[in-house]
Amino acid sequence: MLPLPAKPTAASPAQLNNFLSQKLRFWSLVAMVLLVYVHAYNLHPRYLAAWTLVDEPLAADTWLQYFLANGLLRFRIPILFAISGYLFAHYEARAPHKARVKQRLRTLLVPYVLWSTFGLGLTWGLEQYPATRQLVLGAALSPFGPQNPLVSQYSPGELLVRWLLLPVPFQLWFLRSLLVYNLAYPWLRKAVERAPRVYFSIAGLLWLADVGLPPLFEGTGLVFFALGVWLRRRELDVLTPPRWFRAGPLAVGWLLLLTGKTWLAFHPEQPSFLLMLVLHKAAEALGVVVMWFGADALVRVAMRQPWFVWLTSFSFMIYGVHVPLVNYATEAALRYWHGQQLLVYLLLPLGVVALAVVLGTALRRVVPGVYALLTGGRGV
Repeated sequence: MLPLPAKPTAASPAQLNNFLSQKLRFWSLVAMVLLVYVHAYNLHPRYLAAWTLVDEPLAADTWLQYFLANGLLRFRIPILFAISGYLFAHYEARAPHKARVKQRLRTLLVPYVLWSTFGLGLTWGLEQYPATRQLVLGAALSPFGPQNPLVSQYSPGELLVRWLLLPVPFQLWFLRSLLVYNLAYPWLRKAVERAPRVYFSIAGLLWLADVGLPPLFEGTGLVFFALGVWLRRRELDVLTPPRWFRAGPLAVGWLLLLTGKTWLAFHPEQPSFLLMLVLHKAAEALGVVVMWFGADALVRVAMRQPWFVWLTSFSFMIYGVHVPLVNYATEAALRYWHGQQLLVYLLLPLGVVALAVVLGTALRRVVPGVYALLTGGRGV
């Protein structure tokens, strides 16, 4: 099911258009798989932001990896925020807001804490042996910089910050932000209903400028979670493409934007920070439109396959398992297959996804209670 909202009850599918329900499940799984590919990026520097440049020579393999990880696949987080906002508004009548917030503590906060604990424990364990300690150092996931790279050397205060605010599984920021938006839902709903132009103008500028105040909010969530709320509250059709939508020209425009940004990332002279940011945000928004309205045929084909429908139950397991595992595994793989960066990038995420599905299947069968805690009740 969806990686973020709690698993719907038996009555839920009847409340959503059948194809919309299928579409939401499809994108929940696909977005998680694509997330693994973004986090499996293995060029230098490893940290990806809108303006990230590449320190390695331009070649077909390095170009393709950057084009995918910091370009084509970046639409997925906005889509997930919009889905989450739409569903939270859709099920508003089920219970008072306070009761829904209590439920979200179970479905968002509990998995957040558990997966953060797992990431800390895995990292600490790897640091105890010289060979695997090098994997931790190579992954460079510490938010405290190269001068303080090891979990086993953190002070109590740093350990607490790492556990609750800056988890080793850094993808958990999404759960943290979503919980904040769920808490603030009554105010967000009023803002988008009473003054949508003002709200989206301000939130849009924060998103465009890539401004946020973690752990309180991020610009992406402020725009797209609220967009999902607004679409549902206005009861607008989210399945029929608008009249102006033309899949072919928009897809070409999207790819051209991404090609330009990728070329700039390898440019010998420092490109404009603002230009990189604008290209990234424009491509991100265009990608959401192109993929949401332009991939319906793929959704229909995939959701007719029993194996694919079965896999959608493990979206959250893929989300929880993949970091920091994919980062440490990447360091190990590149040691043995030095010079095979593209091959490692293309194949390793598939192995991580398969491991998450196998682990999820075993946990759900053997200890369903533990599985339910780890996933917030999703896919049970």
